[in-house]
Amino acid sequence: MEKYLLIAGSLPFIILGLIHLVYTFFSKKLTARDNKLNEEMKISFPVLTKDTTMWKSWIGFNASHSAGAIYFGLVNLLLAILYPSLLQNPLLQLINISTAFFYVWLAKKYWFRIPFIGMASSFFCFLLASFSNMLS
Repeated sequence: MEKYLLIAGSLPFIILGLIHLVYTFFSKKLTARDNKLNEEMKISFPVLTKDTTMWKSWIGFNASHSAGAIYFGLVNLLLAILYPSLLQNPLLQLINISTAFFYVWLAKKYWFRIPFIGMASSFFCFLLASFSNMLS
């Protein structure tokens, strides 16, 4: 049961991360509805540096966010399938539960319903897998 909970917990990270990556590079879904704002971002620089624009930063942050979610999900998926005993390590369980909880918090505070549901389901799967491991 634990293995299947870990697989189920990994899938929302992979699926939502892939969707987010596609939306970042191949759609307008992550642009502002206000075209003027999009244009302003393309000519505005962050305080940190003039080597990039707010637009390029926005695209980069979205892409790296997607890559991180995909990576987290894939590593857990592969470990669950190929080396499930590794995920019985309390430190890895804590990392998974903490990471998933952080994404739940981000989704609730800054995002919207679909990512919140996906991240909450991952969190509960990792949490239940950990409890299942403790009980066995």
